Amino acid sequence: MAHDDIRGTARGSCEVPLSILELAVVGAGITPTETLRASTELARRAEEWGYHRIWVAEHHGMPSVASSSPAVLIAHLAAATTSIRLGSGGVMLPNHAPLIVAEQFGTLHALHPGRIDLGLGRAPGTDPATARALRRHGLDADDFPEQLAELTAFLDGSFPAGHPLERVVATPRSPESGRPPIWLLGSSGFSARLAGVLGLPFAFAHHFSAGNTVPALELYRSSFQPSAVLDRPYAMIGVSAVAADTSERALRLARSGGLSMLRLRRGAPQPIPTPEEAESHPYSPIERDFLDDYLSKVVLGNADEVRHGLEDLRKRTEADELMITTMVHDPADRIRSYELVAQAYDLTGER
Repeated sequence: MAHDDIRGTARGSCEVPLSILELAVVGAGITPTETLRASTELARRAEEWGYHRIWVAEHHGMPSVASSSPAVLIAHLAAATTSIRLGSGGVMLPNHAPLIVAEQFGTLHALHPGRIDLGLGRAPGTDPATARALRRHGLDADDFPEQLAELTAFLDGSFPAGHPLERVVATPRSPESGRPPIWLLGSSGFSARLAGVLGLPFAFAHHFSAGNTVPALELYRSSFQPSAVLDRPYAMIGVSAVAADTSERALRLARSGGLSMLRLRRGAPQPIPTPEEAESHPYSPIERDFLDDYLSKVVLGNADEVRHGLEDLRKRTEADELMITTMVHDPADRIRSYELVAQAYDLTGER
């Protein structure tokens, strides 16, 4: 597999490739159809603005997220664009039989060769009851390394002679064009170490596990063993960012994501509230502390402030790629945020 399937090209004044994690967040009073139309528009615009890739994540049972089926959404976004890379950030592998994932992403790769990434996680992406409904086949996060090996063998057609699955073929598969690159995703040390040992690219969820970012990346790099995929580590971090025309508006927009996360943590998920609802919510002292902590982990402000915040984070983590995600109520504000960041870095300009 060529390294260019993984490593992107830095554009404009950004020192590393800049990408998007599109959660297809559903705001209060906005339908899933409207949300997904906005996701499609974002993909088209992001390609024009110079972003390197867009990933979508697997979440279940969350009224605020419309990306429960990454493969379906990736196919739609890929058909609406021509060059930007599309992928999963990620597919939660224990929710699926590896053969199903191999078939889905083999199909995506056949439809859009050279544009598809397969990011894999081991968390359920949902609450325990929904996870039980998804995992009736008995797979568990502890089985992740074995599932990963099985999935890789299906994608490569590389089961050894005598293996029980030797005669099972994942189709379609295109040996002449290879397969989608596999990424491991994580928010702790487990996937960091596994990605390093296997010589795979690694994406860390800084946007909800900021305290673990530097230790996990250090573990990934120290564990890294060169492979047929990579000769040196390649680490990307997911970053929550909200840019607006003024710092005050960015803070106002970001509070909606904070209240949404507070409700999710309390087991009462709802669509993303409006800025007005987030401002008027009667926060208890504990809830106010939660909101302040959430906002402290969001890179927010006007375009220049967000660029400076992203640059500080890149330098501190030595990340090879930044993937930003924006959780606000209105799709227009979300698209505008990504546009402002692209303009701040002049992504379409010459380096």
